[in-house]
Amino acid sequence: MPADVSRRKLLASAGILGAAGVSAEVLAADQAAVAAPATEPAYGGATVRSGDARYQDLVRSWNGRFAGSPEYVRMVGTTAQVEQAVAEAVRAGKRIAVRSGGHCIENFVANSSVQVQIDMAQMNAIYYDPARTAFAIEPGATLREVYKTLFTGWGVTLPGGTCPAVGVGGHFAGGGYGALARRAGIVPDHLYAVEVVTVDRSGTPRTVVATREPGDPNRELWWAHTGGGGGNFGVVTKYWMRSTAATGTNPSKLLPTPPARARLIDFAWPWTGLDVATFSQLVRGYLTWHAENSAPDAAAARLSANLTCAHVSSSPVVGIQVLVNPDEADSDALLAGFRAAVVDPVRAALTVRERTLPWLQATNYTGYPDTGAVVGRRNKSKGSYLRASYTDAQLATTHRYLTAPGITAPLAGVLFASYGGRANAVAPDATATPQRDSVLKVLHTVHWDAATDDDRNLSWLREFYRDVHADTGGVPALGGITDGSYINYADVDLADPAWNTSGIPWTELYYKGSYRRLQQVKARWDPRNVFRHALSIALPS
Repeated sequence: MPADVSRRKLLASAGILGAAGVSAEVLAADQAAVAAPATEPAYGGATVRSGDARYQDLVRSWNGRFAGSPEYVRMVGTTAQVEQAVAEAVRAGKRIAVRSGGHCIENFVANSSVQVQIDMAQMNAIYYDPARTAFAIEPGATLREVYKTLFTGWGVTLPGGTCPAVGVGGHFAGGGYGALARRAGIVPDHLYAVEVVTVDRSGTPRTVVATREPGDPNRELWWAHTGGGGGNFGVVTKYWMRSTAATGTNPSKLLPTPPARARLIDFAWPWTGLDVATFSQLVRGYLTWHAENSAPDAAAARLSANLTCAHVSSSPVVGIQVLVNPDEADSDALLAGFRAAVVDPVRAALTVRERTLPWLQATNYTGYPDTGAVVGRRNKSKGSYLRASYTDAQLATTHRYLTAPGITAPLAGVLFASYGGRANAVAPDATATPQRDSVLKVLHTVHWDAATDDDRNLSWLREFYRDVHADTGGVPALGGITDGSYINYADVDLADPAWNTSGIPWTELYYKGSYRRLQQVKARWDPRNVFRHALSIALPS
């Protein structure tokens, strides 16, 4: 696959008690510690208003369709500063939104109704915390920073996404996943504790530490941050990460160890050789392979393969990128099995490109680059979980939309990301990510530059998604081929009866049976509904 194509594709890539339990004394100490304001650092606390040279950068979204107009942006550097910012806004009756990395797909932050934006960019510390035998990560850190710090410092990583500029604040809470998900689970499977500034019924901010310890009275707040999404319960000021099965106090043993090297193989087929039958054979083979090779303990769970089906105006090829660890003895056999099942049966022109990179270089190779070619573009995305292969009708529909004239976009298409494996090793109710028998995540997406093209591109994407799911009311229904959607691929259309005619509420498409439990967490920790947006958890009726 050409380098420019591979760089622009979106490879949508990233439990209970560890050995070092937390005693009642430590839990008590947590609350005492957060009650005392920390020493103020030399940064944070600034208030940025319209007219300040920083304002436009801070209120504009990564998605160029949206720009906010808050009365001010509060830059915070400590938990105490977050408490102060929240207290002032609540006391004044101002609508709050919190920004971490800025990759929000919908206008949850860059919204005209938001009056106070709390910006977490300066809270980006990443360090080992011996008191918890866990890694502390603040929400303003980006995935690039997390991967580099964890790997260079201790030789470990998290199975998070492939877009290096994504901030962890919403990514972690929404159930982040990536290229290592099949071999290491998803990010919430490694979440030990979370620190959150909440607002009680009186309107008073309170900082709470919630852990996964069975005896923690705040445990449900921890659970809600294992897939319940951002902007729902309070302002996350710190995550502590330690794998569920980790033992001892050696930091290098507390999180997954990534491969030292990544072998990346790109298979690319020109669109000129892909009629509907050949295209369907390619995609069906890929989907079927995942359906047959995604058990938690399957050997093939150590192979990740992402399929990018870009519209003909966006790319001249359809491509699959495979990732294996070349230092594992059976990596050649895993690759050969995948190729025999998916690649070789496709009778069309094929180009193959391969490279082996050190781990950190590989994490920066895939996903969206941090360049003007992507940042600030207008976009819309829609997600789904897959449990089995598309039907013939769905494959034909996909081909029809991807080859349709009338749309020209730098990035438009459908992207299939490897899932399953260890991501399915956790019970559906153990975290707030209930889709634990899916084998792929799917992202329908389109990016464009000019506002004058909004209607055309939005209509194309919405109709594409609707028609793929035509048999289930225009959305990925539960328990069949599909199993709902992923909250980090937020899509307000799922709450719109014009686009969701299934009778399944958006709340169930994202959270299935977990939604009512999330509402109970909301009732306890955000009873005034201070933290809300178009797809936020609602208070119980």
